[in-house]
Amino acid sequence: MSTIVAFHAHPDDESLAMGGTLARASAEGHRVVVVVATNGDHGEKPEGTTVAQLVETRKREMEASCAVLGVHRLVWLGYDDSGMNGWEQNKAPNAFINADTEAAAQKLAFVLIEEGVDVFTTYDWHGNYGHPDHIKVHKVGHRAAEIANVTNVYEMTMNRDHWKRLMEFAPEGEKFNPDDPADDGNPMGEPEANISHKIDVTTFCDLKRKAIACHASQITDTGFLGTLTPEMFEMSFGFEWFIKVGESGPPRDAWLFD
Repeated sequence: MSTIVAFHAHPDDESLAMGGTLARASAEGHRVVVVVATNGDHGEKPEGTTVAQLVETRKREMEASCAVLGVHRLVWLGYDDSGMNGWEQNKAPNAFINADTEAAAQKLAFVLIEEGVDVFTTYDWHGNYGHPDHIKVHKVGHRAAEIANVTNVYEMTMNRDHWKRLMEFAPEGEKFNPDDPADDGNPMGEPEANISHKIDVTTFCDLKRKAIACHASQITDTGFLGTLTPEMFEMSFGFEWFIKVGESGPPRDAWLFD
């Protein structure tokens, strides 16, 4: 069996972005390791909750989600959530966007080497939708792969054309245009022509949904997923999309361990 290390920005990204892939890998007997860059301290904060309490809550939620997905090891790099572009916390000294890329990459590379990683995942060039921490995950992830001499590297992305097709079925009040500028001024994800791998995780949608639900403190961001019928959830999230470094699209039905 092989080892996969998945690098994510915040608690809940592991379930939303690739929960099905992680669950499938674990079910097949592979070792699954998740590394999360930040503590999520600038996620949604319920009224009356201190930042310290939120951090502890998000850690517990992350641990619960990883247990659902069958993750064998969870590693925290220890940075603070940078928030969205222009937020005050962008200036915080320990915010992930202010971390020295080389130092952060060395931390991550240590895990990659220690685990003897076979498959490593990070994010696409603009972090799917321009979140500063997601872009940093891309940069740190690629540098860590270089340091650790990992060649089997995948960038998790969002299939823009898939979301365009889904919008044909969305209720009028819930439609959005995937071509509209995201937080960094670029459209979400990548066009289908740039994506190399389409991962079928339909069998693991129930586990993915349960893992997402573990992040209850972030219900404003993810609560709408609970309103989807099983059929709509599978149609929307039953496939996960990756770009293998050095390859391009169109996406083929394949597996990260092939």
